[in-house]
Amino acid sequence: MLLSVLDQSPIAEGSTGADALHNTLDLARLTDALGYHRYWVAEHHGGPMLAGPSPEVLIGPIAAATEGIRVGSGGVMLPHYSPLKVAESFTILAALYPGRIDLGIGRAAGTDQLTMFALQQDRRQAAADDFPQKLAEMLGYFDDDLPEDHPFRHLAKTLPGRPELPVPWLLGSSEQSAIWAGQLGLRYAFADFINPNGAEIARVYRERFTPGRDVQAPRTAVAVWALAAPTDEEAQFLASSSRMSFTQLRRGRLIPVPPPDEATEFLAREARLSPSGDIPGRRGVVGSPETVRAGIEAVAAAYQADEVIVVTITYDHGVRRRSYELIADAFALEPRALAAHTA
Repeated sequence: MLLSVLDQSPIAEGSTGADALHNTLDLARLTDALGYHRYWVAEHHGGPMLAGPSPEVLIGPIAAATEGIRVGSGGVMLPHYSPLKVAESFTILAALYPGRIDLGIGRAAGTDQLTMFALQQDRRQAAADDFPQKLAEMLGYFDDDLPEDHPFRHLAKTLPGRPELPVPWLLGSSEQSAIWAGQLGLRYAFADFINPNGAEIARVYRERFTPGRDVQAPRTAVAVWALAAPTDEEAQFLASSSRMSFTQLRRGRLIPVPPPDEATEFLAREARLSPSGDIPGRRGVVGSPETVRAGIEAVAAAYQADEVIVVTITYDHGVRRRSYELIADAFALEPRALAAHTA
């Protein structure tokens, strides 16, 4: 099983987006040295918690700062963009960093409805939901197999990075994304940290998979929220920052990632106010390295996944670094010998 990273560039309370972006580069260098397989950056707009609205901008600096780890988007939200522009941008990245660039494509807005409207080029009315058509067009540029009568067919040969191409993935958290990924013969990454009930959806992907492109068998990755610390108790305390952030997000209150002391008090108040005593939340694999390894393996087995992509949000960047180090140790990842890292 491969282990990878999804970085959402979290902004801690009292810090800046610039700090978060520098932390992203630092974490990429660390996880490259630790032996993680790939490093993906997400796309979110218009909030104070996450500093990554442009994966296509971040991927180049990350690839330049690392040596062996694959780098890509988790993902580019295609409804906001021209398929040709995405294809052009990612072939440039593939040409500059051959054999290392992934293009994860998503359908979600990555923001609220008003900000989504602000991202539109034509604001006379809400944009049509034409994701399947945009996805097919983008893949057609890479494969140079747009229909003979397609008005943009000739542009496939003009992609600036040819012959180098990114490796496409379809991202999702619903059954529809699984169906599309299977029908198109794409690699599929499921966001368990958004929808923890996706094992059955992953099965739909495997059943619907049609060999094609460069993939002859289903290839599933599952993105899991995880946090490791020396003890279960410490990990639960540190994870409170993310839990408070997402509790507030569900209520439409966007905040930077709070310190764990503040978050623990908030969650205790919420538990007293909840009739059931529960704090509704997403699945998190949280605990000691042994606990986290067992939890990650259980999720991977449920999805029959070839790869687990670990996403971690903490208040303190050092805590996040340490979590990825502990997880790497727990899975006995083989470190990379990197000239730049050693220097």
